[in-house]
Amino acid sequence: MQVTVSDFGDQVKKVILVGKLDIVGAQKIELPMATVSGSKCDVVVDMVGVDFIASIGIRHLVVAARTVARSSRKLVLLSPNALVTDVLTTSGLQDLLPIVRSEDEARAIFTPHGQS
Repeated sequence: MQVTVSDFGDQVKKVILVGKLDIVGAQKIELPMATVSGSKCDVVVDMVGVDFIASIGIRHLVVAARTVARSSRKLVLLSPNALVTDVLTTSGLQDLLPIVRSEDEARAIFTPHGQS
């Protein structure tokens, strides 16, 4: 699992994940996700490059989303593949871990109504 963190506009962080989000991958994202989710920013998790997700990987995403929500911020997942989307949807996590299909859609979620 490869993890890259960058800015995604004002007060938004982007986390790019590439690889398998299995037990080994989950260990690799634990610290970066905890750091980003504790930064009091909105978070976009780019999952285009994630080809597998296990329950431990889901757990790290859920913990990060709850941490972000405590700061009245949002965490969204960007373009997970069909398999990963199906796992997350079947798990009933679409409200806690909303899925967007484009960076523009993510930006729209983070922009307060009436601002651009």
